[in-house]
Amino acid sequence: MDLTPLLFALTFLLNGRAALKLLIDWKGMLTTVRFVKEAYASLDRLPPEADLEEDERAPTFLHLVPAYQEPEIAVTVGALLASRYPHARLHVVVVTKEEEERSPHPAMGVSTGELVRRFRAELPPYAQKMLWHLAMPAEGRKAHQLNWALRPEALREILGESADPSRVFVGVSDADSLPDPNVYRWIAGEVLAGRGARAYQGVTLSLANFRRLGVRGKICAIQQSSIFIRVSIARLINEVKRVRFIDGLSARLPRLAPILRPLFELFFRRSQICLGHNQFVRLDTLLSLGGFSTAGATEDSTLGYELGARGVLLRAMPMVEVNELPEMPEKIVRQNARWYKGVLDDVRPLWRIWRRAPTAYNLAQLCRHVGNKVVEWPVAAGVYPVVGFLGWHLAYQYRDHVWLFLLAVAFPTVALGLTIWVGGIMTQELIEELAPFLPKPVDLRRKSLREKFWGIFRCQTYWLLATRGAWRVLWMLVRRGRYEAAKTDRISR
Repeated sequence: MDLTPLLFALTFLLNGRAALKLLIDWKGMLTTVRFVKEAYASLDRLPPEADLEEDERAPTFLHLVPAYQEPEIAVTVGALLASRYPHARLHVVVVTKEEEERSPHPAMGVSTGELVRRFRAELPPYAQKMLWHLAMPAEGRKAHQLNWALRPEALREILGESADPSRVFVGVSDADSLPDPNVYRWIAGEVLAGRGARAYQGVTLSLANFRRLGVRGKICAIQQSSIFIRVSIARLINEVKRVRFIDGLSARLPRLAPILRPLFELFFRRSQICLGHNQFVRLDTLLSLGGFSTAGATEDSTLGYELGARGVLLRAMPMVEVNELPEMPEKIVRQNARWYKGVLDDVRPLWRIWRRAPTAYNLAQLCRHVGNKVVEWPVAAGVYPVVGFLGWHLAYQYRDHVWLFLLAVAFPTVALGLTIWVGGIMTQELIEELAPFLPKPVDLRRKSLREKFWGIFRCQTYWLLATRGAWRVLWMLVRRGRYEAAKTDRISR
């Protein structure tokens, strides 16, 4: 049996998909950059602090910072407290672990909790009232720490007995985050204008320690940041447009709506991506979900799926937050291994969501997750180069069919060219366009010929490290039946 036609068709489709995906990524970056630029150009139209202090409709923010062995926690907390928002409506809560109190890291000398207490003691009285410190007595990961701050007794102590959960937003930042000081005012402006949503995800870029990174590290920082703007935020922006489109179409064609809506949700809706920092969810919505999921290695991705399954649209928020990229290749691998372990862990809740409510959208969430993340993530770095070579090779089997031959040669060629153009050139340029909006000054320019050359032609470095992380998880699951996701170490640099 000659499998050449089948193999040709498969490589033809995969090469075409690769080229199309790169074009979509390019469009996604352009969409996000334009979204951010327009928002920062209109900052002067945000409600002033004095008006927000007097307006009873203005939301209250409960901003959570889970921390464990974080020597620079004061930088993040100080940036949050310096936000341009009424002091009485902002509560910053750092959640540490008692186990660290008992046994601090030798390189730190003291616990993260002690660093928070020392920092708080130096604050003026009004800022001391804004900062809270909670120590979780039991073991657990980030999700457990977040839920510790959401206990009824903790909420009563921080927010008071009469707080309305529908007017409180729970924010989350990592312990290495540097937020924009206008983020709360932007959300409050949306709420007061009647455009408020129940959940927001802001722009996050892994550029906080860009100056300390070497050439390879800077390439990885740009590429990791590009994931957030080309996929995560761009998808949230476009998802709102998609939903509005199908709602309008269903209203105009009510008889076809029962057919059109499931087809649209199956083929055109996309899953929502939460990033776990620069993220805000209304308290009543979060409590209705039972808080943050503790079942997997990554509570943020599970939250996005749960919100989508309940019909909650996660809105894109243009204010920029920066955090750190791990400063050694091994740490990047470990970080991506933890994320991939979260991908595997999310299969079970997605299956439960679909069994509980077997809708077209929930089925699409499950299938796309398994196909695009569980399967494609670990194999893409090997499959696409092989498929590209086969595409060129097999095209000559059909050289007598001129148009088919030309398309078969063009797809892998265009995909390779776009890999360099989008990944190595346009990604750098578009990330640089966001530099004026970062909460700290960062020089993102490639200064030497060496930086420019390697930045263009080694743009796949980050993806190769991410692939290593995925295979590390799979290998450990085969050998030992489990993989323990490690925390990113920010003590040793």
